[in-house]
Amino acid sequence: MYEKAMDPLHGKRLDTILEELVDYYDGFEELGKQINIKCFTDNPSIKSSLKFLRKTDWARAKVESLYVYVLRKKKQNEQNF
Repeated sequence: MYEKAMDPLHGKRLDTILEELVDYYDGFEELGKQINIKCFTDNPSIKSSLKFLRKTDWARAKVESLYVYVLRKKKQNEQNF
């Protein structure tokens, strides 16, 4: 039980993660610079990206890893203020 509470991805839906990343990076263009995959760089949309990420484990892992990194950065920024 405690491990789940420590996992920042626990209970997070992929669509929520993707929307938060797109928002954090102010759109797909900057997100595509962070993770250079076609679903972010070539005519991107939330729907098409989700379809690709649900079928492609390595790409989903990259998105989840970036999300955890962004969460850490947000937490650091909050602590600095």
